[in-house]
Amino acid sequence: MKKLLIALMACCGLSTATFAQQADVLKAAQCTNDYFMQKYADPTIPTNVKKVRPSSLWTRAVYYEGLMALNAIDPQQRYINYAMQWANFHKWTPRNGVNTCDADDQCCAQTYIELLPYTKKDYKTVLGNVIANLDHQMITPNNKIKGSQPSLYGWWTWIDAIQMAMPVYMKVAKLTGEQKYRDHAMKMYRWSRNECGGGLLNTKEGLWWRDADFVPPYKEKDGLNCYWSRGNGWVYAALVRCMNELSPKSKEYKELKKDFLLMSKGLLGCQHDDGFWHVSLMSDAVYPDPEMTGTALFLYGMAWGIQQGILKDKEYRPACDKAWKALHSCLHKDGFLGWNQGTGKDPSAGQPVTFTSMPDFEDYGTGCYLLGLSEYYKLLKP
Repeated sequence: MKKLLIALMACCGLSTATFAQQADVLKAAQCTNDYFMQKYADPTIPTNVKKVRPSSLWTRAVYYEGLMALNAIDPQQRYINYAMQWANFHKWTPRNGVNTCDADDQCCAQTYIELLPYTKKDYKTVLGNVIANLDHQMITPNNKIKGSQPSLYGWWTWIDAIQMAMPVYMKVAKLTGEQKYRDHAMKMYRWSRNECGGGLLNTKEGLWWRDADFVPPYKEKDGLNCYWSRGNGWVYAALVRCMNELSPKSKEYKELKKDFLLMSKGLLGCQHDDGFWHVSLMSDAVYPDPEMTGTALFLYGMAWGIQQGILKDKEYRPACDKAWKALHSCLHKDGFLGWNQGTGKDPSAGQPVTFTSMPDFEDYGTGCYLLGLSEYYKLLKP
């Protein structure tokens, strides 16, 4: 059957090499996901890394983003059943309830919204707590901003938060048809970009400082600017996930697209010949080893950008091809992923990062990997 399919593709002028590469990408994604689903067979069990946390925490939420991306290219009912069991157990509610304003608590809502069609119910019934949570945040100022006045828009004081929460706002806006969610999300994004710590995006280099504690003159020991790989990966992924919910003609899309292009250019110059990005994007001497999660998120964004016609194939396709090879080299035979930096907020966290080192949490790394490979798989379609 496989020979017949390849022959038919060849007769249609399709590349058998591309078909084989697609199969390899899907096999790698399935392998690591099967490893994860077998190891964490019950999605309702809380995590226990130094302390017990519910499985709706951000690390697990990122995994489900990746699972839904995998399901988009490899639809399997078991994926949906696994995710539905998780969402039902947590009552389709942000971690820590409706009154939380912490982006990490809100991340799980991204998958809740994507699962809505499988419930065959009205969004008001299923997602009432998600919407109520955003409504609460939109009228609640952050009174804990260091050295600054309370701000209604000043909740995303660390760049990871942009990925955790901004797509939730955009998805709810699309679902409800209410512009107020887009408007508030954009104001929160601009606050992080332009005001937090003097502005977290360095527009000259197209890269983001991690939070208000890491703005200039924060540098590595070699004197180079410190830009954390996965932190920039979170923002890059967030731009993709938000633009996916917007019309390309909208003002919000155009504004985010400018930053996406700015970041793409900055990131392209930081990739190494082996396809990896390192934990500190510019500092090779201090951190010379590969890192998986940032690399996966950058592949996710670049592969998407090429498909949308935003990024030039000739310029960015080689970077994607190299990133895939790098990510494939992270995969152990049993599905475990190497070169996965543990949780933290800067390049020094979770060191040393090696091919065999176990991060404190595996779930978000698997999610990043699945996002990157799933988008690259789509890029490979003949």
